[in-house]
Amino acid sequence: MDFGYDARTEELREQLLDFMDSHIYPAEPVFLQQLAEAEDPWDANPPIMEELKAEARKRGLWNLFLPGEHGAGLTNLQYAPLAEIMGRAGRLAPEATNCAAPDTGNMEVLALFGTEQQKKQWLQPLLDGEIRSAFCMTEPDVASSDATNIGTRIERDGDHYVINGRKWFSSGAMNPRCKILIVMGKTDPDAERHRQQSQVLVPADTPGVRIERSMHVFGYTDADHGGHAEIVFDNVRVPVENVIAGEGEGFAIAQARLGPGRIHHCMRAIGMAERALELMCRRTNERVAFGKPLAEQGVVQHWIAESRVKIEQARLLVLKTAWLMDTVGNKGAHTEIQAIKVAVPEMATWVIDRAIQAHGGGGVSQEFPLANLYAHARTLHIVDGPDEVHRRSLARRELKKYR
Repeated sequence: MDFGYDARTEELREQLLDFMDSHIYPAEPVFLQQLAEAEDPWDANPPIMEELKAEARKRGLWNLFLPGEHGAGLTNLQYAPLAEIMGRAGRLAPEATNCAAPDTGNMEVLALFGTEQQKKQWLQPLLDGEIRSAFCMTEPDVASSDATNIGTRIERDGDHYVINGRKWFSSGAMNPRCKILIVMGKTDPDAERHRQQSQVLVPADTPGVRIERSMHVFGYTDADHGGHAEIVFDNVRVPVENVIAGEGEGFAIAQARLGPGRIHHCMRAIGMAERALELMCRRTNERVAFGKPLAEQGVVQHWIAESRVKIEQARLLVLKTAWLMDTVGNKGAHTEIQAIKVAVPEMATWVIDRAIQAHGGGGVSQEFPLANLYAHARTLHIVDGPDEVHRRSLARRELKKYR
């Protein structure tokens, strides 16, 4: 494995780093101020975001995540260092470059499995950054770590499907520009366990779609990340042509979607940890306690050294995983995808937690991005499959070698 960046990656890295310095970091306080000034943050669409998107697109920093004809044509290995840079400012950089979840996963699903009509109607506006989308899989009434538990029903009625169920933590659904939902539910409860589910496209304004509330994350409304919603589907009717890839394909689509989604989360989390480490180093050099800078305290130096070690270890595993996904496919990289999904959030929460401690009271305040970074990193232990499910699968795979 070559550890150097190829020419295309290096060029994009330099362009993206310049964009971060010139536009993204200065826009962070502006974005939060515009959200705060809005009467209803859920109806807000901070003007600064549209300015950033226009600038990113002008610079060619657009749809970098998506391989093939619809995106920038980058490999996972080429995208990894770019996603890491974006992760340093997760509120702004991913959306500004049209690389924000859940739109990334939804665009991948439509690009891989969508019909030409579905691509024209929904993929193209997403690629152009004109609309946002949501992914509706998790449910409040079942253990969603096992996706086969899903209880939402999608029943055929002539040339329509009728959807009934309740979802929550539907990423992106609170965004005022969210126009399309990808909903996973059961079309045939009597089919083989992994063939019971289907995914259908549901326009957000379809009668019977009711957003009950915003789901807070560690007390945050999460409006700055597009929000998570609890949604009721009450006899929602959509045409049968809105099914993605056909009935019974929902579980397979979810697995295809979650592989890239998991590594993208991990790539960005490394950037989150890098920013936390940078803030910790700057803060401890500036602050004096007991007659010397905090940076000269042995315990602080231990935190900083351990942070560097943990970040480098995690980055190498993520790069190996990206390389495997490119060379042998997602299935061939299954073990590594699960490994990074456990290791990277663990690393990121540790590093950010130490940075918070080094900042004292400021670390848990709005003065620094650390509290928000921590809340986001902590959710990564749960989203796209909790740590325990991935550990269980990894252990079974390891034990199988010796049976």
